[in-house]
Amino acid sequence: MKKQTKILLIVAIIVVIAIIFLFPRLQGDSATKSPSETTPSAPEEMTALPVDVIEVKPERLENNLNVTGNVLSNESVTLRPEITGLVESINFEEGQFVKKGTPLVYINDDELSAQLDRLEYTKKLYEGQESRQKQLLAREAISQEEYDIILNQYNTTLSDIKLVKAQLDKTVIKAPFDGVLGLRQISAGSVISTTDIIANIVNIDPIKIEFSIPERYAGQVQVGSTIQFSNNASDGLKNGKVYAYEPVIDADTRTLTLRAISPNKDRKFLPGMFVNIRFNLEVEEEALLVPSESLIPELNGYKVFLVNKEGIVEERKVEIGIRTDSEVQVLEGLKIGDLVLTTGVLQAKEGLRVNHNKIN
Repeated sequence: MKKQTKILLIVAIIVVIAIIFLFPRLQGDSATKSPSETTPSAPEEMTALPVDVIEVKPERLENNLNVTGNVLSNESVTLRPEITGLVESINFEEGQFVKKGTPLVYINDDELSAQLDRLEYTKKLYEGQESRQKQLLAREAISQEEYDIILNQYNTTLSDIKLVKAQLDKTVIKAPFDGVLGLRQISAGSVISTTDIIANIVNIDPIKIEFSIPERYAGQVQVGSTIQFSNNASDGLKNGKVYAYEPVIDADTRTLTLRAISPNKDRKFLPGMFVNIRFNLEVEEEALLVPSESLIPELNGYKVFLVNKEGIVEERKVEIGIRTDSEVQVLEGLKIGDLVLTTGVLQAKEGLRVNHNKIN
């Protein structure tokens, strides 16, 4: 039994020694074989880096600035009486649309009418006296001073009549412009003064949009520039046009305030609403654009990778202009027809062969 165990142990030692000496030799033999002997040759294009490219071509570029603003009425007035008096009648409904000059409120004018009647009688009296005094003056029967006294009384009466008529006009409160009336604050039979509010009247067709932009864009602002705006109350974008702006920069916010005007026939936009605005600063009809992911920042600027006709990557330094949400304008460094990498940018380097797929 012991003899058999010794024999097995010796055999095991011999096997281990054989493996130790033969295994390195087998490895050396396999290492000396050429790659062509170990694996079949792969096509050259299978080793090229697969990338997507776009072809550079002129496109329309709108330089838009996204800001917020608020809606203003085209015209807005708080109606108040110019005189104190008793409200005789109210000639409008709350929320009613009225035309300019429509009578809205009548204030009692009995006292003023009586004053006007008295002055009309006085006018006739002085008118007759002035006529007779003028004839006497012509015959030198009276002095110039006597005539001037009666003439002054006559002219003073005419002025008083104008004053009373002006006061009578104020007893009828009229719409100052076309607009919609708000909630009524007075009642018939109440006595109102110049501090009492009758109602608000607003014109909201068209509306005005007020917004501010950073001062660095002030040089690009022009009267007639277009904006697009929207809010939760509207469907889609509405168009407006800048008609005026402040001639100074706000020292606290470093912004420039502008106003645009826009039709509002359906009256969905009301004064006080906030709106999201896309302000068009300028338009370039034939801009060269590349995706943002194609642009590689460097210490002294930017570069992109191109693919030439042989499928080899080339590096190109570029000068950029306007940025949009997804693209960048290239001012110098590219020409129409260039193929710019949009994928594989991190792996690419000049001279590398690529297998490119044009995506536009």
